[in-house]
Amino acid sequence: MSRTVTVGLDDSPESRAAAEWAAREALLRGLPLKIVYAQEPTPKQVARTPLLDLDSYRHWAQQLTQEAADGIRLRHPGIEVTTEQLTGTVADVLCEAAGFAELLVLGSRGLGGLGGFMVGSVSLGVVARAERPVVLVRAQEQATDEHRTDPAGVPSAAAPFRPVVLGLDIDHPDDTLLEFAFDAAARREAALRVIHAWPAPATSFYRFAGDVELHDTFERGQASLLSKVLRAWRQKFPDVEVIEASRCGSAAQVLVNGSRDASLVVVGRQIRTGSFGAHIGHVTHAALHHITAPVAVVAHS
Repeated sequence: MSRTVTVGLDDSPESRAAAEWAAREALLRGLPLKIVYAQEPTPKQVARTPLLDLDSYRHWAQQLTQEAADGIRLRHPGIEVTTEQLTGTVADVLCEAAGFAELLVLGSRGLGGLGGFMVGSVSLGVVARAERPVVLVRAQEQATDEHRTDPAGVPSAAAPFRPVVLGLDIDHPDDTLLEFAFDAAARREAALRVIHAWPAPATSFYRFAGDVELHDTFERGQASLLSKVLRAWRQKFPDVEVIEASRCGSAAQVLVNGSRDASLVVVGRQIRTGSFGAHIGHVTHAALHHITAPVAVVAHS
């Protein structure tokens, strides 16, 4: 069965932005787009509105998904679009839908001028459990945001893509994560900036003699390790320009700072099973809350 790019839809601005992003991604990948509307067995809208019965709600949901699909077909001629309405706990429904998708796209709400973003409990729950890539898209995201300005300095979707950014732990590099990032950059004909952060040597806290030399040696060693990890991938994707960025500091802060001009940011989530449930890790958590570009979370072993 052919996979799809699948997007979870509701009536929010971030959901509509996610559907537009998903349509563009489907075109890049040459895949169909599936729009999924997930509703609880007793939707909140029905419970809060006595005059709205379940049949009316279902009709409204069907109309919403159909209008979204028709709009995407109009704006993106040639794309194959299907819709599906599913009933159940929303996070469970979306996780199941992700299992049949090449990737799942969800919306994420921004918090304006507070310097951060709010990722809803449903989105976090899906990111923490889905074993296929999940992309979160902000409400204000537009096609021009992913591209450089044109020669006249005007934002344009016809200009080259901004770089794809990959946050990489070189102690545990995963092929699934690297493949996704290199493939995304190749499809966009964009540069791939690979960011690796490392902590300062312990002696730098005490300013011992020789700290500078030790720091420089450690820095060169970390940069060399990053190059070694990427060597085979450079050969596999020879047309992708790779920018290696090995930086000293907090991994979360280094990634956020290095992603300000990204078209897409790619981070990993290690699949763990345990009594405390699934976790996304502090770096991925920071990326979801503080990076304005779309963020792809790739689950890996």
